[in-house]
Amino acid sequence: MTETKIKKTVGRLKSRPQFLAVREGESRRGRTFLLEVLDRHVPDEQPRVGFTVTKKQGNAVERNRMRRRLKEAVRQSAGFAMKNGHDYVIVARREVLAVPFADMTAQLIERIEGRPKPKRSEETRSRKA
Repeated sequence: MTETKIKKTVGRLKSRPQFLAVREGESRRGRTFLLEVLDRHVPDEQPRVGFTVTKKQGNAVERNRMRRRLKEAVRQSAGFAMKNGHDYVIVARREVLAVPFADMTAQLIERIEGRPKPKRSEETRSRKA
């Protein structure tokens, strides 16, 4: 009996130093969350993911609901888009609660597969003349 769909497991980031290390990588901003990505340069290890929801986003019930929605999105489909040897931290924003689940999952996959926007040069950064 062979399985037609290969299940990709995603590890978890658990300690503060692991989360802080990912902050040194790329940031991919979205309307509903911020995705931080770090390439560990170990292509044979599974990807790892961590979730962050600050107290600014709501009370404990709302924060836990945001975290559960993001975990389920990663488990169902976004985990397959994650590259081996990379760490991902998803920083939720309050809009995670209002967005339909399918849209949130699509945004998450798009951020995982997408490239970060190039940094603006110092000349174009300031709007003051």
